[in-house]
Amino acid sequence: MNEINKDMAVGVTRRAFAGCLVGGTCVATLMPVVVSAATHVEESDETAAALGYKHDTKSVDAKKYPKHAATQRCVNCAMWQGAATDPWAGCAMFGRKQIAADGWCTAWVNKPG
Repeated sequence: MNEINKDMAVGVTRRAFAGCLVGGTCVATLMPVVVSAATHVEESDETAAALGYKHDTKSVDAKKYPKHAATQRCVNCAMWQGAATDPWAGCAMFGRKQIAADGWCTAWVNKPG
């Protein structure tokens, strides 16, 4: 490879790298916006209704769900995908929608430990 072609190849590689670096920085900067844009599940949502989901465990109908206990909250369910201090987080049952920490549904399973 002659000197001119070698310099051009290095220049293209550097430009491509710089472009990727800038592009990666842009994606990393926007990531918190995408994460915070998650929607909360509504009680009227088809899946939520089928699972008897309520935003507040205290509003669960005891006659309809006799196995429900007031101590059962989404935050202490094995399917909770957030920190114990998060007011809303993901759940294995609701895909990309977030549920309330104080919520409850029939899929509730005691978190081990």
